[in-house]
Amino acid sequence: MKRVSDKKHLLILIFVFSIFCVFSAQADIREEKMEETLAAVNNENDDNPFGVLEFLHWNHAWNNYKYPSVKEITKAVKLMKEAGVGWVRVDFLWSDIEPQEGRFIFDKYDRIVETVTLADIKILGILQYSTDWASDCGKWNCPPRENNFFLRYVSKVIERYKGRVRYWELWNEPDSSIYWKNQDGLRSYCALLREVYLTAKKIDPNCKILNGGLANGIASVNNLYDHGGKGYFDILNIHIFETPLHKNAVKTVLATTATAYKIMSRNGDSDKKIWVTEIGCPGVNNREVAAWWMGENPTERQQAQFLKEVYTKLPEQKYIERVFWAFFRDCKNHWGNGVDYFGLVRWDFSKKPAFTAYERCYSVWKKTRTD
Repeated sequence: MKRVSDKKHLLILIFVFSIFCVFSAQADIREEKMEETLAAVNNENDDNPFGVLEFLHWNHAWNNYKYPSVKEITKAVKLMKEAGVGWVRVDFLWSDIEPQEGRFIFDKYDRIVETVTLADIKILGILQYSTDWASDCGKWNCPPRENNFFLRYVSKVIERYKGRVRYWELWNEPDSSIYWKNQDGLRSYCALLREVYLTAKKIDPNCKILNGGLANGIASVNNLYDHGGKGYFDILNIHIFETPLHKNAVKTVLATTATAYKIMSRNGDSDKKIWVTEIGCPGVNNREVAAWWMGENPTERQQAQFLKEVYTKLPEQKYIERVFWAFFRDCKNHWGNGVDYFGLVRWDFSKKPAFTAYERCYSVWKKTRTD
């Protein structure tokens, strides 16, 4: 009886060991594939100017659970790859990652980074906003009560994704009271930028730091320099919005970037590049949708035409290195107006004319690189 029992236990152990070996082998293959992909991504020509902003981390009630699982993330990333997207701007939300002090949760962001990286798309990670327990006012859009709280989160994130994410942006639109309460002309923001920059470079000397995308034009670029920002960002990051219903909209965008570069040159930063990490407009065929902040909503066709002009003209400028369309996918009743329709694809992932325009612009750009 004992021999039978021993034999049964032995067979169970052999079976369990076999399963372990299979899963271990699969994990090794997966890790090897990731390393090969990372090598390819990091060694390929680093000049693709085509980026998008997409909220791949959105899985909350306030955003109607835009990406509830890796299935939806994978679907979006596959379409990005088809369109020619080389870069995706993604939040690494502090409140998701450290919901309670000292408790770090990375599962969701691990999946996002893996899915995007395996598609040979690079990530611009945004380090933001406040988590409630550390916020100066108890809300997401106030700076941290103590910078050390934020620096600990930054350190954990950059360390975890070192080698996979090299480009990091500090905050979104810190010159806007919507995203950074108690505006002071970027004084307190520049102080945080300095600390984040020094911390990030210690952890990953090869990483690149962008200032938070500036929303208020040339005045904010001047403020960034006037309050000590110089030396603590590697790439100037600005947001520019114009409605294609205005004549010469793209010329206005180009004039803004040209003036920003003049300010950079005047401050000894002429060797740095500009990334426009948000530019876009609605594409709406439903007249019942409320207007966006710039007035009447453009149609899907007008959106596509504007995109074509943006990606034809902006990458031609020697000082503009990347252009990120906002957004890749439409939202669902989040803003309650035309902003919900900024996407290249609709909420159901069907392609808008702007998707085709983006894809064609990328194809033309790629052809010029190979001719």
